[in-house]
Amino acid sequence: MTTPTLRIEIVSAEKQIFSGEGRMVFVTGEMGELGIAPGHSQLLTSLRAGHVRVILKNDEEEVFYISGGMLEVQPYVVSVLADTAMRAADIDEASAIAAKEQAEKSLAGKVAKLDVARATAELAELTAQINAVHQLKKRAGVK
Repeated sequence: MTTPTLRIEIVSAEKQIFSGEGRMVFVTGEMGELGIAPGHSQLLTSLRAGHVRVILKNDEEEVFYISGGMLEVQPYVVSVLADTAMRAADIDEASAIAAKEQAEKSLAGKVAKLDVARATAELAELTAQINAVHQLKKRAGVK
């Protein structure tokens, strides 16, 4: 007997990032972490900036960064519709860390309210990107 799988689609506003079969998907929803397995009940929820982990049929793992979006779950189909999405391996960690430090400096300087809101949102996205890279490295056993 074969193990049931999910059809998984991860798309951003610009392009399709991933399309394939997997055994499990983990995402960060508005109310916290979600784990989706084959046969999961139908669900539609918004997603926060964070990482998406996909456990493939061969037990390998793919890690992606998303800036937020929507998750649609059918019993054997998972669709992640992200504002921005990329493979964690494609993120330039050094640039993300530098940009995060700049956003933190902007917040520390207590600039105009609009700038604080923009810097806070940017800081959340950059922190999510860095966490996605760290998750990828952790899974690969890299320190």
